[in-house]
Amino acid sequence: MRFVLFYHSLVSDWNHGNAHFLRGIVGELMALGQHVKVFEPANGWSLRNLREQQGEGALMEFRRACPHLESSAFELESLDLEATLDQADVVIVHEWNDPELVRRVGLCRRRARFKLLFHDTHHRAVSSPAQMETLDLSNYDGVLAFGEVLRRIYEERGWAARAWTWHEAADTRLFRPLAEIARTLDLAWVGNWGDGERARELSEFLLDPVRELKLRAQIFGVRYPREALVAVREAGIEYRGWIANFNVPAVFASAHCTVHIPRRFYREQLPGIPTIRVFEALACGIALVCAPWEDSESLFTAGEDFLVAADPAQMRRQLRRLRNEAGLAQFIARQGLQTVRSRHTCAHRAHELLSICAQI
Repeated sequence: MRFVLFYHSLVSDWNHGNAHFLRGIVGELMALGQHVKVFEPANGWSLRNLREQQGEGALMEFRRACPHLESSAFELESLDLEATLDQADVVIVHEWNDPELVRRVGLCRRRARFKLLFHDTHHRAVSSPAQMETLDLSNYDGVLAFGEVLRRIYEERGWAARAWTWHEAADTRLFRPLAEIARTLDLAWVGNWGDGERARELSEFLLDPVRELKLRAQIFGVRYPREALVAVREAGIEYRGWIANFNVPAVFASAHCTVHIPRRFYREQLPGIPTIRVFEALACGIALVCAPWEDSESLFTAGEDFLVAADPAQMRRQLRRLRNEAGLAQFIARQGLQTVRSRHTCAHRAHELLSICAQI
């Protein structure tokens, strides 16, 4: 089949976690013999920030690391959708696109035979519902939602005729254990500070425990305000800034453990959605401790695939256990890796997508 995908960016993962999953899915679809064409806005927010902050060298590094992945840049005003979609069998439009593009692709669907899906991988359905209600999905065959709770929102609010749960997953061609790298750190954390959606949680479940346990730790990510950088430094943590996602497996390989600290929207209003870093960390064979998060869809087995910290005090106890009990850390890492490989890879999701397309 011929897939045409409209996403915010394939080439830039600067504060753009969806690029991780997109790259994995495109690679797996291609490996299955599907023809995939990705389109992204010529001056998208993530790509613009990557260029401004990291320079063209970051894009050259991506092309060296992922030579099989490429996208076509477009300007919405001059995009010839009729020609672009002429031979398409399946078209997917990601939610981080201009509403006008969402509408225009839907109009093309009325005059063509391709299957059309909308893909939602964000919390805007609960954080900005008015914004989501403006999207015209009337001509779409359905929605791909990255969690069951989000799928139900689309159906219960009448935003879509059909919706399927399509979780994110790890690109295990990239995210895998790297035994040749020595574990010289106690903890490594890869994540963006964001807009205050988890500032308190990061202090309580990451910075404070690292400082009190005197762990050797590094943090990678962007959008850290001055006060956050001061807090990181005072916790004795080395801040390393932006990192390309394809370099993250080496970071996880260099540390004994990492943590998952969900944003409040995912903890309180969208339970069951772990975000992609959980899948990626477990795929690298690193022991993981999760701050409070309800796995309402039973994707994992808490206590086996990862440890759970119900409060900051328990986070300190769990991190201390992983530091002092090598056997426990090895068990948790091994179980998490096995679970991801058995059912949470991009290869699994590619097959799920083909099955969904067959249902339409």
